[in-house]
Amino acid sequence: MTRFWTRLCVVLTVILGVNYVAWRWLASLNWEAWWIAVPLVIAETYSLIDVMLFGLTVWNLKIRKPPPAAPDTATVDVFITTYNEPLDLVMTTALAAKDIRWPHSTWILDDGNRPEMRELAESNGIGYVTRGADWTPDMPRHAKAGNLNNALMVTSGEYLLILDADQIPEPDILDKTLGYFNDDRVALVQTPQYFINVPADDPLGSQAPLFYGPIQQGKDGWNAAFFCGSNAILRRDALMQLGLVGYVKATEKSVRRALAASRSAIKKARRSAEAENPLVEQMLNEVEAATESAQQELEAGASLSEITYRVRRKVDDAVRTLVAADFSALQSDLEEIAAMELAHVGESGVTTVASDAVDRMSGRDWSPLGALESVHAVLDAISVERTDEAQPIMPLATISVTEDMATAMRLHALGWKSVYHHEILANGLAPEDIKTMLTQRLRWAQGTMQVLLRENPLVQRRLTWGQRLMYFSTMWSYLSGFAAVVYFAAPIIYLTLGILPVTSLSLDFFIRFIPFMVVNQMLFVIAGHGIPTWRGQQYSLALFPTWIKACTTAARNVWFGRPLGFAVTPKARQSGGPSWSLIRPQIIVAALLALAMVVGVLRLLSGMSEPLGTLVNVAWVTFDLVVLSVLVKAVLYKGFVPEELAAPEGPESPERPERPERPEERNADAV
Repeated sequence: MTRFWTRLCVVLTVILGVNYVAWRWLASLNWEAWWIAVPLVIAETYSLIDVMLFGLTVWNLKIRKPPPAAPDTATVDVFITTYNEPLDLVMTTALAAKDIRWPHSTWILDDGNRPEMRELAESNGIGYVTRGADWTPDMPRHAKAGNLNNALMVTSGEYLLILDADQIPEPDILDKTLGYFNDDRVALVQTPQYFINVPADDPLGSQAPLFYGPIQQGKDGWNAAFFCGSNAILRRDALMQLGLVGYVKATEKSVRRALAASRSAIKKARRSAEAENPLVEQMLNEVEAATESAQQELEAGASLSEITYRVRRKVDDAVRTLVAADFSALQSDLEEIAAMELAHVGESGVTTVASDAVDRMSGRDWSPLGALESVHAVLDAISVERTDEAQPIMPLATISVTEDMATAMRLHALGWKSVYHHEILANGLAPEDIKTMLTQRLRWAQGTMQVLLRENPLVQRRLTWGQRLMYFSTMWSYLSGFAAVVYFAAPIIYLTLGILPVTSLSLDFFIRFIPFMVVNQMLFVIAGHGIPTWRGQQYSLALFPTWIKACTTAARNVWFGRPLGFAVTPKARQSGGPSWSLIRPQIIVAALLALAMVVGVLRLLSGMSEPLGTLVNVAWVTFDLVVLSVLVKAVLYKGFVPEELAAPEGPESPERPERPERPEERNADAV
């Protein structure tokens, strides 16, 4: 019955929303004030698309039944990822993980390479993994994704339970989830993230009942529930397939670039005076023919190792022949080759030909022998027979500062299935101050936008259209910061300048706008089964500077190569007083809104504006101020310590905290 009412609300929301936005574009724009009228209608169109994507998500909302029992032979590795978190916090999670009832191995993956962490782990019978003896905390390559990829190479469990350092698991977490893997195509089971140190009013918006509920259940209905970085179980075979596919793709791309660079160098060599020598011409022809043949074999799907081997052997033969001829340009060309940086290690751990090296090779006037030596060097750089390369296979995606979404999307593209298990089976610690919260939200948003810009789901051919839109809807939501700026600006402009972005606030406006907004809110209430969503709505608007920064910095990173740091979320409240500077843009906007309200009332009293427009915009400003007010409480928030965490034990014998029973998430249909 809930599905019926949800779908009815979706249909009504789409019909009324399209009717309203179409009328706005076609009949209501105030072209005399186009500079605010057009941005406002664009923002409204953005919001309509956003709610339509939400409607599509909950259209297939899936309520799962408990899975069957898993085979007794299933082997599991429990990974606890850590970098610089407090030792007692990590050990509390590790010892709780060790107490999980299903037979398993527990591992602490310490990217901080801390001797004291190793000692605690070993003394408690817990496995310890770091990147290697020469690894130092100031050189974390690929951050958490690299940490997990490294651990995959030194463990062997069929399934992996991944936990953040603060996510304390329930003893039955594996008993309740491993059964889903009886389906050989299931690669991922994601469970909710719940935070035990959050008060009922949740001032920092840490709980996400809408996401870890209707949204993930809806994505699950489209086989698009995705990995959220923690509290998830993954199939090792699926990850290793993903790593191998990625490795092959990266290697093939590098071979293509190397063959292109080789052909370019040979063409340049033909222009030299030495190329008129019949022997030289013959050798160049043979090598060029070998590269052309290699290109054809590559297109036909031949073995990469065979392709590169044959071309390298042909180049070797030609070089030996030409060396015997003692060309005078040999020394200068070899010196140029020695100085040239030919390769670098890419995202998949594969050595690739650097683009600047290709340009230099193509632009230089090579002698024939120099050209062949250069071709040889490039082919050596991408040789797939390399045995000295560390961890070339990178199963978890490293294209963004968050590894989870991209990894899940790639798994889905390979035909794997995912499951969202709607039951809280681990308890974590949320940020306890606004600075930490903003750091966390920024990283999430940056990672999501990096994935959008690098692997746009809408163009991933092997995803179904449902999966493409489910991934895209999450990415689309982070563009809301730009729309929020317009929503704040429009009432300020009217109340202070009297400029209305619509032709008039007539009956036509209200009979279209009000029904759309009412049904829109009904959709959230019905789809959410009454769960609280107001705090999430507040932060989606109030954090507009964070969302805008995430979009711009991610774009700079992708397009211009500017690095994004991976900031580990602190697990303890940061010292210092209220950090008002962190919300300076919002304070300025709030001040402008309040000032605009006063000015608007004064303009009304003096007869400079009409009552209806003033009333509507004063109500709009009031709503905006209520939205922004959440940040005042967030800045003043001093943390919350529930009774079960008030007296924590030491790292040697921590007790797993109990959380209050939540019937709405423990009932029969909550799975």
